[in-house]
Amino acid sequence: MRKMFGLAMVATALLVSACNTVEGVGRDVQSAGAAVEDAAD
Repeated sequence: MRKMFGLAMVATALLVSACNTVEGVGRDVQSAGAAVEDAAD
């Protein structure tokens, strides 16, 4: 459980550092949703 929490914190830090704006976060979430949708097809 601790390992998963640590991994989630690192992933969050990377995502936040990758997009400096709220708009950038929105684009990242949208592209991730599109990837999941494509995988489902």
